[in-house]
Amino acid sequence: MSEHNSSSRTMKGEVIRVSSAKTAIVRIERSYTHPKYGKRINEHSNIMVHDEVGVKVGDIVSIEETRPISKQKRHKIKEKL
Repeated sequence: MSEHNSSSRTMKGEVIRVSSAKTAIVRIERSYTHPKYGKRINEHSNIMVHDEVGVKVGDIVSIEETRPISKQKRHKIKEKL
């Protein structure tokens, strides 16, 4: 199979916790307008990511989807911003 990175989903978020040597938890925030009432709604998700870059709490990072690395990790850090 050919691997192409252009179709992999990338997101930007903030590192909120560094769990172990190669795992970090990144908060992804998004906001949208409610379809009926027009109010802005803010949501967030905490995602476990594979960290080979070596990030610290508070860093802004770009992450991308990958193959499953472990039971809960499906993303890896692409770069520090």
